[in-house]
Amino acid sequence: MTDKTILVIGTFDTKSDELRYLIGCIEGQGGTAMTMDVSVLGDPPAATDISKHRVAEAAGSSIQAAIRSGDENTAMQIMAAGAATLAADLHVAGRIDAMIAIGGTMGTDLALDCALVLPMGVPKYIVSTVAFSPLIPPERLPPDIQMILWAGGLYGLNSVCRSALSQAAGAVLGAARAVEPPRRDRPLVGMTSLGKSCLSYMVALKPALERRGFEVAVFHSIGMGGRAFEGLAAQGAFACVMDFCMQEFTNGVHGSVVNSGADRLSSAGRAGIPQIVAPGASDLVDMPTWTEIPAKWRERPYHAHNRLIASVAITPEERRRTAREIGARLARASGPVHVILPSGGIEEWDKPGEPAHDPEGLDAFLDEMRTVIAPPVAMSEIDAHINDRAFADTALAIFDAWVADGTVRAPDRKPV
Repeated sequence: MTDKTILVIGTFDTKSDELRYLIGCIEGQGGTAMTMDVSVLGDPPAATDISKHRVAEAAGSSIQAAIRSGDENTAMQIMAAGAATLAADLHVAGRIDAMIAIGGTMGTDLALDCALVLPMGVPKYIVSTVAFSPLIPPERLPPDIQMILWAGGLYGLNSVCRSALSQAAGAVLGAARAVEPPRRDRPLVGMTSLGKSCLSYMVALKPALERRGFEVAVFHSIGMGGRAFEGLAAQGAFACVMDFCMQEFTNGVHGSVVNSGADRLSSAGRAGIPQIVAPGASDLVDMPTWTEIPAKWRERPYHAHNRLIASVAITPEERRRTAREIGARLARASGPVHVILPSGGIEEWDKPGEPAHDPEGLDAFLDEMRTVIAPPVAMSEIDAHINDRAFADTALAIFDAWVADGTVRAPDRKPV
């Protein structure tokens, strides 16, 4: 089995026993550990591969400057900047295959910055006292981050925290050995959607795009799916995006926690990636089923999808606000954008006789979109539902024209 090198990050002054146990688990399974100390005040009992001084210097600062700041947040941000810089450099140089970090809120905050600079396909694990806590905003989570609760690990080793640390050691080393990183042999099209019962255009579009020689990745637009989509767009991973589901974007506009962060509908535009956009499922706002319905939503039509997520309807004026926010994001794009407006409905339950059918709300949304979308953003309005074949055909026609004129890079070869 090929040996793999795992970057192990932590405060080796206060967490030396725990980190050394973690390192022992990695090395006991045949892996190699490269250690990075991100302490500020104390010194580790034994030397690490990357010292705290080197970490601070990579941030253009020093340990003395971090101490002189007199503020633990400022000091840790210096160390986070340096640690992220070094992690990225080590990966580019081919010296590490994965990373793992342990910590409380401080260590987790720093570890997230390190994980964000590593591309998708590089295993990244954080053993944290706040694993997947609401304290962590979605934009801080890389698409393929793995976290495990550091249960019982606040102060010193014990059998409870050894269980978490040993699992994490096995997981990160196993992932480094088993991972198949995303290939770059075909141009990638990123698409957003929901479950096939709500939005189904991908059923026609995915095979059609693959026949043209493209790879297609469809992201579940329910919070973290959009976060993964935005993260890859920011890395320039897509040749084109078909961003057809605005549900999590609408959630963010109207204050739901089921969102993808402030970057939703922005990263592809900043990267200059061609975008074909449609307002699929922008008529509802989601919330956790297991929480009390906020007062402002209590008189709305409400549907519990399962024990995790529920939806409420939004008013025509709220839909106008969503349209304005979509227009504002797209206007800032540095690459080409084409919006498709399906006037026959924007999700499966937005049809006559279905529970989400709201002609007044849809008319208000379409009217506002006609007002806010302006050149250079292009717009096509079609007399069809978003799940009709006419919508998929319109998207393909725009895409094919962009391939023909070089806006979208054509595949080097057709699929076999």
